[in-house]
Amino acid sequence: MTAKIAILGASGYTGAELVRIIASHPGMEVAALAADRKAGMAMRDVFPHLAHLDLPTLVTIDEIDFSAIDLCFCALPHVTSQQVIPGLPADLKVVDLSADFRLRDPAAYEKWYGQPHQAVELQKEAVYGLTEFYREEIRGARFVAGTGCNAATGLFSLVPLFRAGLIDPDSVILDMKVGVSGAGRSLKENLLHAELSEGWMPYAAGGKHRHLGEFDQEFSLAAGREVRVQFTPTLLPANRGILSAAYVQGDAAALHAALVEAYQDEPFLHVLPMGQVPSTRSIRGSNMVHLGVAAERAKGRATVFAALDNLTKGSSGQAVQNANLMLGLEETEGLMMAPLFP
Repeated sequence: MTAKIAILGASGYTGAELVRIIASHPGMEVAALAADRKAGMAMRDVFPHLAHLDLPTLVTIDEIDFSAIDLCFCALPHVTSQQVIPGLPADLKVVDLSADFRLRDPAAYEKWYGQPHQAVELQKEAVYGLTEFYREEIRGARFVAGTGCNAATGLFSLVPLFRAGLIDPDSVILDMKVGVSGAGRSLKENLLHAELSEGWMPYAAGGKHRHLGEFDQEFSLAAGREVRVQFTPTLLPANRGILSAAYVQGDAAALHAALVEAYQDEPFLHVLPMGQVPSTRSIRGSNMVHLGVAAERAKGRATVFAALDNLTKGSSGQAVQNANLMLGLEETEGLMMAPLFP
Protein backbone atom coordinates (compact mmCIF):
# COMPACT_ATOMS: atom_id res chain seq x y z
CA MET A 1 0.00 0.00 0.00
CA THR A 2 1.28 3.45 -0.92
CA ALA A 3 0.80 6.13 1.75
CA LYS A 4 -0.98 9.30 0.62
CA ILE A 5 1.02 12.34 1.69
CA ALA A 6 0.06 16.00 2.12
CA ILE A 7 2.68 18.75 2.36
CA LEU A 8 1.64 22.07 3.92
CA GLY A 9 4.03 24.89 3.05
CA ALA A 10 5.11 23.22 -0.17
CA SER A 11 6.40 26.43 -1.76
CA GLY A 12 9.33 26.73 0.68
CA TYR A 13 12.75 25.09 0.54
CA THR A 14 11.88 22.25 2.91
CA GLY A 15 8.59 21.66 1.05
CA ALA A 16 10.44 21.35 -2.24
CA GLU A 17 12.98 19.02 -0.63
CA LEU A 18 10.17 16.81 0.66
CA VAL A 19 8.74 16.58 -2.87
CA ARG A 20 12.18 15.74 -4.28
CA ILE A 21 12.62 12.88 -1.81
CA ILE A 22 9.08 11.51 -2.00
CA ALA A 23 9.15 11.57 -5.83
CA SER A 24 11.36 8.45 -5.78
CA HIS A 25 9.98 6.94 -2.56
CA PRO A 26 8.39 3.53 -3.22
CA GLY A 27 6.02 3.76 -0.25
CA MET A 28 4.75 7.34 -0.50
CA GLU A 29 2.80 9.42 -2.99
CA VAL A 30 2.28 13.20 -2.90
CA ALA A 31 -1.52 13.55 -2.85
CA ALA A 32 -1.89 17.20 -1.80
CA LEU A 33 0.29 20.31 -1.80
CA ALA A 34 -0.68 23.46 0.07
CA ALA A 35 0.70 26.97 -0.07
CA ASP A 36 -0.63 30.38 0.86
CA ARG A 37 0.42 33.11 -1.57
CA LYS A 38 1.12 30.57 -4.33
CA ALA A 39 -2.17 28.65 -4.07
CA GLY A 40 -3.54 27.92 -7.54
CA MET A 41 -0.10 27.62 -9.11
CA ALA A 42 1.47 24.49 -10.57
CA MET A 43 4.49 23.22 -8.64
CA ARG A 44 6.54 23.35 -11.85
CA ASP A 45 6.02 27.11 -11.96
CA VAL A 46 7.18 27.54 -8.37
CA PHE A 47 10.10 25.10 -8.65
CA PRO A 48 11.15 24.42 -12.25
CA HIS A 49 13.50 21.64 -11.14
CA LEU A 50 10.38 19.60 -10.29
CA ALA A 51 8.72 20.15 -13.68
CA HIS A 52 9.16 16.51 -14.76
CA LEU A 53 6.94 15.27 -11.93
CA ASP A 54 3.18 14.77 -12.08
CA LEU A 55 2.20 16.74 -8.98
CA PRO A 56 -1.09 18.14 -7.70
CA THR A 57 -1.70 21.87 -8.03
CA LEU A 58 -0.97 23.99 -4.99
CA VAL A 59 -4.10 24.74 -2.97
CA THR A 60 -4.98 26.35 0.35
CA ILE A 61 -5.02 24.13 3.44
CA ASP A 62 -8.80 24.43 3.68
CA GLU A 63 -9.17 22.83 0.24
CA ILE A 64 -7.46 19.54 1.22
CA ASP A 65 -9.59 16.50 2.00
CA PHE A 66 -7.61 15.08 4.90
CA SER A 67 -9.79 11.95 5.07
CA ALA A 68 -7.81 10.74 2.04
CA ILE A 69 -4.40 11.52 3.63
CA ASP A 70 -2.30 9.05 5.63
CA LEU A 71 0.38 11.46 6.82
CA CYS A 72 0.87 15.22 6.67
CA PHE A 73 4.16 17.09 6.64
CA CYS A 74 3.86 20.65 7.97
CA ALA A 75 6.64 22.80 6.48
CA LEU A 76 5.03 26.00 7.69
CA PRO A 77 6.62 29.09 9.26
CA HIS A 78 7.14 29.41 12.99
CA VAL A 79 3.90 30.20 14.89
CA THR A 80 1.78 29.17 11.89
CA SER A 81 2.14 25.46 12.73
CA GLN A 82 0.69 25.85 16.22
CA GLN A 83 -2.28 27.63 14.68
CA VAL A 84 -2.86 25.11 11.88
CA ILE A 85 -2.08 21.68 13.35
CA PRO A 86 -4.73 21.75 16.13
CA GLY A 87 -7.33 22.12 13.36
CA LEU A 88 -6.23 18.97 11.51
CA PRO A 89 -8.04 15.64 12.13
CA ALA A 90 -7.12 14.26 15.54
CA ASP A 91 -6.16 10.85 14.10
CA LEU A 92 -3.98 12.21 11.28
CA LYS A 93 -0.28 11.38 11.51
CA VAL A 94 1.73 14.62 11.40
CA VAL A 95 5.42 15.47 11.10
CA ASP A 96 6.05 19.15 11.82
CA LEU A 97 9.20 20.75 10.44
CA SER A 98 8.79 24.10 12.22
CA ALA A 99 10.17 25.12 15.61
CA ASP A 100 6.76 25.20 17.26
CA PHE A 101 6.75 21.84 19.09
CA ARG A 102 10.43 21.02 19.65
CA LEU A 103 10.63 22.23 23.24
CA ARG A 104 8.78 20.20 25.87
CA ASP A 105 8.61 22.95 28.48
CA PRO A 106 6.14 25.77 27.64
CA ALA A 107 8.23 28.17 29.73
CA ALA A 108 11.32 27.34 27.67
CA TYR A 109 9.32 27.93 24.49
CA GLU A 110 8.21 31.34 25.74
CA LYS A 111 11.79 32.22 26.72
CA TRP A 112 13.28 31.41 23.31
CA TYR A 113 10.40 32.45 21.05
CA GLY A 114 9.11 35.47 22.92
CA GLN A 115 5.45 34.52 23.34
CA PRO A 116 3.27 31.93 25.09
CA HIS A 117 2.65 28.69 23.24
CA GLN A 118 -0.80 28.58 21.66
CA ALA A 119 -1.24 24.78 21.66
CA VAL A 120 0.18 23.50 24.94
CA GLU A 121 -1.81 20.26 24.99
CA LEU A 122 -0.53 19.34 21.54
CA GLN A 123 2.97 20.33 22.62
CA LYS A 124 2.75 17.64 25.32
CA GLU A 125 1.94 15.01 22.67
CA ALA A 126 4.84 15.84 20.34
CA VAL A 127 7.78 13.42 20.14
CA TYR A 128 11.13 15.04 19.47
CA GLY A 129 12.14 13.94 15.98
CA LEU A 130 15.84 13.13 16.38
CA THR A 131 15.35 9.69 14.87
CA GLU A 132 18.50 7.94 16.05
CA PHE A 133 17.77 8.76 19.72
CA TYR A 134 13.95 8.54 19.80
CA ARG A 135 13.34 5.75 17.30
CA GLU A 136 10.88 3.69 19.35
CA GLU A 137 8.90 6.71 20.54
CA ILE A 138 8.64 7.94 16.94
CA ARG A 139 7.55 4.52 15.70
CA GLY A 140 4.44 4.67 17.88
CA ALA A 141 3.79 8.41 17.59
CA ARG A 142 0.97 10.26 15.90
CA PHE A 143 2.73 13.62 16.06
CA VAL A 144 6.48 14.23 15.67
CA ALA A 145 8.30 17.56 15.94
CA GLY A 146 11.35 17.76 13.70
CA THR A 147 14.58 19.18 15.12
CA GLY A 148 16.33 22.35 14.12
CA CYS A 149 19.09 21.75 11.56
CA ASN A 150 21.78 23.35 13.73
CA ALA A 151 20.45 21.48 16.74
CA ALA A 152 20.60 18.13 14.94
CA THR A 153 24.22 18.73 13.93
CA GLY A 154 25.32 19.50 17.48
CA LEU A 155 23.27 16.70 19.02
CA PHE A 156 24.70 14.05 16.70
CA SER A 157 28.17 15.28 17.67
CA LEU A 158 27.79 15.29 21.42
CA VAL A 159 24.81 13.38 22.85
CA PRO A 160 26.68 10.00 23.02
CA LEU A 161 29.61 11.76 24.69
CA PHE A 162 27.43 13.41 27.33
CA ARG A 163 25.67 10.10 27.97
CA ALA A 164 29.00 8.37 28.51
CA GLY A 165 30.34 11.16 30.74
CA LEU A 166 33.39 11.61 28.50
CA ILE A 167 33.39 15.41 28.17
CA ASP A 168 33.30 18.29 30.61
CA PRO A 169 29.76 19.71 30.36
CA ASP A 170 30.85 23.18 31.45
CA SER A 171 33.48 23.88 28.80
CA VAL A 172 31.80 22.92 25.49
CA ILE A 173 32.02 25.45 22.64
CA LEU A 174 30.01 24.81 19.46
CA ASP A 175 31.10 26.65 16.32
CA MET A 176 28.95 26.11 13.20
CA LYS A 177 29.24 27.25 9.61
CA VAL A 178 25.79 27.30 8.04
CA GLY A 179 24.48 27.50 4.45
CA VAL A 180 22.00 30.24 3.61
CA SER A 181 19.01 28.00 2.81
CA GLY A 182 18.67 27.41 6.54
CA ALA A 183 17.18 30.89 6.78
CA GLY A 184 14.21 29.92 4.59
CA ARG A 185 12.93 31.29 1.29
CA SER A 186 11.39 34.58 2.40
CA LEU A 187 13.04 37.81 1.29
CA LYS A 188 15.57 39.23 3.75
CA GLU A 189 17.95 42.10 3.05
CA ASN A 190 20.97 40.42 4.63
CA LEU A 191 20.49 37.42 2.33
CA LEU A 192 20.69 39.40 -0.90
CA HIS A 193 23.58 38.24 -3.07
CA ALA A 194 25.37 41.59 -2.85
CA GLU A 195 25.23 41.53 0.95
CA LEU A 196 25.95 37.84 1.55
CA SER A 197 28.50 36.80 -1.05
CA GLU A 198 32.25 37.15 -0.52
CA GLY A 199 31.94 37.25 3.25
CA TRP A 200 31.11 35.31 6.41
CA MET A 201 28.79 36.66 9.07
CA PRO A 202 28.21 35.39 12.63
CA TYR A 203 24.59 35.75 13.73
CA ALA A 204 22.54 35.33 16.92
CA ALA A 205 25.84 35.54 18.85
CA GLY A 206 26.07 35.86 22.60
CA GLY A 207 23.67 33.06 23.48
CA LYS A 208 20.73 34.38 21.46
CA HIS A 209 20.19 31.60 18.91
CA ARG A 210 16.87 29.83 19.41
CA HIS A 211 18.34 26.37 18.83
CA LEU A 212 20.06 26.81 22.20
CA GLY A 213 16.71 25.81 23.67
CA GLU A 214 17.05 22.40 22.03
CA PHE A 215 20.67 22.10 23.14
CA ASP A 216 19.67 22.94 26.74
CA GLN A 217 16.86 20.37 26.63
CA GLU A 218 18.68 17.45 24.99
CA PHE A 219 22.21 17.92 26.35
CA SER A 220 20.91 18.26 29.91
CA LEU A 221 18.85 15.09 29.46
CA ALA A 222 21.87 13.21 28.09
CA ALA A 223 24.23 14.42 30.82
CA GLY A 224 21.78 13.99 33.69
CA ARG A 225 22.49 17.55 34.84
CA GLU A 226 22.08 21.09 33.55
CA VAL A 227 24.24 21.82 30.50
CA ARG A 228 24.58 25.25 28.90
CA VAL A 229 26.94 25.16 25.91
CA GLN A 230 28.44 28.18 24.17
CA PHE A 231 27.22 28.35 20.56
CA THR A 232 27.96 30.66 17.64
CA PRO A 233 26.69 30.02 14.08
CA THR A 234 28.26 31.75 11.08
CA LEU A 235 26.37 32.31 7.84
CA LEU A 236 28.32 31.29 4.74
CA PRO A 237 27.68 32.22 1.09
CA ALA A 238 26.77 28.59 0.31
CA ASN A 239 23.34 27.21 -0.50
CA ARG A 240 23.40 24.04 1.60
CA GLY A 241 25.26 22.40 4.41
CA ILE A 242 26.32 22.74 8.04
CA LEU A 243 29.82 22.08 9.34
CA SER A 244 30.10 21.97 13.11
CA ALA A 245 33.21 22.02 15.27
CA ALA A 246 32.66 21.22 18.94
CA TYR A 247 35.62 22.15 21.14
CA VAL A 248 35.58 19.87 24.18
CA GLN A 249 37.62 18.72 27.15
CA GLY A 250 38.08 14.96 26.95
CA ASP A 251 40.30 12.19 25.62
CA ALA A 252 40.11 12.22 21.81
CA ALA A 253 40.58 8.47 21.35
CA ALA A 254 37.86 7.70 23.88
CA LEU A 255 35.50 10.18 22.23
CA HIS A 256 36.10 8.65 18.82
CA ALA A 257 35.53 5.13 20.17
CA ALA A 258 32.27 6.22 21.83
CA LEU A 259 30.92 7.71 18.61
CA VAL A 260 31.89 4.60 16.63
CA GLU A 261 30.09 2.40 19.16
CA ALA A 262 27.01 4.63 19.29
CA TYR A 263 26.59 4.84 15.51
CA GLN A 264 28.00 1.55 14.23
CA ASP A 265 24.55 0.27 13.24
CA GLU A 266 23.14 3.60 12.03
CA PRO A 267 22.65 3.73 8.25
CA PHE A 268 22.97 7.51 7.96
CA LEU A 269 25.65 8.35 10.54
CA HIS A 270 29.24 7.63 9.59
CA VAL A 271 32.23 8.20 11.86
CA LEU A 272 35.41 8.85 9.89
CA PRO A 273 38.74 7.29 10.91
CA MET A 274 40.46 9.02 13.82
CA GLY A 275 41.97 12.34 12.77
CA GLN A 276 39.94 12.69 9.56
CA VAL A 277 37.50 15.60 9.32
CA PRO A 278 34.27 15.84 7.31
CA SER A 279 33.29 18.25 4.55
CA THR A 280 29.87 19.50 3.50
CA ARG A 281 30.84 18.52 -0.07
CA SER A 282 30.70 14.87 0.93
CA ILE A 283 27.10 14.89 2.22
CA ARG A 284 25.41 17.44 -0.06
CA GLY A 285 21.89 16.49 -1.10
CA SER A 286 21.90 13.33 1.03
CA ASN A 287 20.55 12.11 4.35
CA MET A 288 24.06 11.27 5.55
CA VAL A 289 25.98 12.70 8.49
CA HIS A 290 29.76 12.52 8.63
CA LEU A 291 31.53 12.86 11.98
CA GLY A 292 35.19 13.13 12.88
CA VAL A 293 37.38 13.60 15.95
CA ALA A 294 40.76 15.31 16.11
CA ALA A 295 43.07 15.44 19.13
CA GLU A 296 44.32 18.94 19.96
CA ARG A 297 47.89 19.72 21.03
CA ALA A 298 46.73 20.64 24.55
CA LYS A 299 46.45 17.45 26.56
CA GLY A 300 42.88 16.37 27.19
CA ARG A 301 41.40 18.63 24.52
CA ALA A 302 39.68 17.52 21.31
CA THR A 303 37.48 18.79 18.50
CA VAL A 304 34.43 16.83 17.35
CA PHE A 305 33.32 17.63 13.80
CA ALA A 306 30.01 16.95 12.06
CA ALA A 307 28.69 17.75 8.58
CA LEU A 308 25.15 17.37 7.27
CA ASP A 309 22.87 18.88 4.65
CA ASN A 310 20.53 21.26 6.47
CA LEU A 311 17.67 20.69 4.01
CA THR A 312 17.95 16.90 3.96
CA LYS A 313 19.16 15.24 7.17
CA GLY A 314 18.74 18.55 8.96
CA SER A 315 15.08 18.85 7.98
CA SER A 316 13.14 17.15 5.17
CA GLY A 317 15.17 13.93 4.98
CA GLN A 318 14.92 13.46 8.72
CA ALA A 319 11.18 14.19 8.46
CA VAL A 320 10.79 11.39 5.89
CA GLN A 321 12.91 9.10 8.07
CA ASN A 322 10.49 9.74 10.94
CA ALA A 323 7.48 9.28 8.66
CA ASN A 324 8.82 5.91 7.50
CA LEU A 325 8.80 4.71 11.10
CA MET A 326 5.34 6.15 11.78
CA LEU A 327 3.93 4.41 8.70
CA GLY A 328 5.54 1.04 9.43
CA LEU A 329 7.94 1.30 6.47
CA GLU A 330 11.66 0.57 6.35
CA GLU A 331 13.40 3.51 8.03
CA THR A 332 15.81 3.98 5.11
CA GLU A 333 13.17 3.80 2.36
CA GLY A 334 13.56 6.60 -0.17
CA LEU A 335 16.59 8.01 1.63
CA MET A 336 19.62 6.09 0.41
CA MET A 337 20.42 8.51 -2.41
CA ALA A 338 24.14 9.17 -2.80
CA PRO A 339 25.45 12.68 -2.07
CA LEU A 340 25.92 15.10 -4.98
CA PHE A 341 29.52 15.67 -6.05
CA PRO A 342 31.07 17.93 -7.10
